Amino acid sequence: MTEHNVDTYLSYADGVWNGTESLLPHFSGRFTGPELVRVGERGGFFPAFANVSVFDTGDGLVLVDSGDFRTAETLHTAVRAFSDAEVRAVVYTHGHIDHVFGVSPFDATADRDGTGRPEVIGHEAVAARFDRYRATAGYNGWINRRQFGVPGLEWPTTYRYPDTVYRDRLTVRRGELTFELTHAWGETDDHTYVWIPELKTVCTGDLFIWNSPNAGNPQKVQRYPEEWARALRDMRALGAEVLLPGHGVPILGADRIRQALDDTAELLETLCTQTRDLMNAGLRLDEVIHAVRVPGELLAKPYLHPAYDEPEFVVRNLWRLWGGWYDQNPAHLKPAPQAAVATELAAAAGGARVLADRAMELLDAGQLRLACHLAETAALAAPEDRGIARVRAAVYGKRAAAESSTMARGVFGWAAAESAAVAEGTDVATELTRTEEGRRRAAGAISVGVVDDDR
Repeated sequence: MTEHNVDTYLSYADGVWNGTESLLPHFSGRFTGPELVRVGERGGFFPAFANVSVFDTGDGLVLVDSGDFRTAETLHTAVRAFSDAEVRAVVYTHGHIDHVFGVSPFDATADRDGTGRPEVIGHEAVAARFDRYRATAGYNGWINRRQFGVPGLEWPTTYRYPDTVYRDRLTVRRGELTFELTHAWGETDDHTYVWIPELKTVCTGDLFIWNSPNAGNPQKVQRYPEEWARALRDMRALGAEVLLPGHGVPILGADRIRQALDDTAELLETLCTQTRDLMNAGLRLDEVIHAVRVPGELLAKPYLHPAYDEPEFVVRNLWRLWGGWYDQNPAHLKPAPQAAVATELAAAAGGARVLADRAMELLDAGQLRLACHLAETAALAAPEDRGIARVRAAVYGKRAAAESSTMARGVFGWAAAESAAVAEGTDVATELTRTEEGRRRAAGAISVGVVDDDR
């Protein structure tokens, strides 16, 4: 990246902070190229969907994260253009696949040249994550196909495991720089943030991603919002002057960094406090979900938009964390099959078509949540009815278009495609590519993308 382009990128990053620029150019790879953005004398930043930070220690290079398989070769080229020094170590901030699949070109170079491979360092739970990924590759494939609307997505089963692991804290000294690794529970149970005191730089991993925190993903494993907020407060206390995130643009300046970390922590803290108070009052999950309120001024921040995850999902995740899976509705404790319930409701209403017709009335009235319930019930009661399938496709298609988060759009969009396939006698892949967004996703150009590849 030329000096002019570096200045352009940093100016763009400033615009993102001020709200005059969108994150879309960053996430879509516009700035991903064969050169790093220099950050100070010793730092380099690889701006991609999943970022990588590179540090020249004076005795070799240290990378924090390594990106995904799509950018692995470009990263290798950019690092070699940044410095011809040996890559001594790669720190995994966590084990999501968009952060750990860029090591192989450096391993291959080391094998070819007869030098030592980079030492990969991560939390001790990373290996268990990789083991789980291998054991549940089929399920991971399915949930990510739905979430991102990519029917052909296959989950990997081969991983570069860490060479060195730690439990709570680890200090790594390389050349003239110190890397202080701290374990944090947050989006994952294996997260690490990295503090380089000589550079006053913090690498947050996915503890900060320029989105509302991914603390509630409905299809994936437990998140830890309370501990996440605590980690943000701890990072804030470091006094960093440079923040290099796992996703999104860098933040430069101590005041901005404090504000961003404080606001993100506050968002998580209010969700935790409200949810806990309502649970303690004996409310059902349904009541808790619809009672929690998020301060609008927080969601208006350019780094807290609910564009990937959203607060409503965080509330559900907290219920699961603190209260288990039972939602306090006795009918849900040992339920009848959903299709059987739907058949009975349809019969009581006068037929599945009656429910579908009412779903369309609700849709026209803007009652999207209710419309989804009736359309889903009708489709479960009459799964082969093409007319009802068209109604379900229309309802979920409109619901997807009205959502702000990738997670909600993905689930609703997949549901719409399922029913469109029934109605047209095709398949989900065909129906997903009928829309402009579907064609873009099927081509692999996911603009908000696989921020959370985990299950």
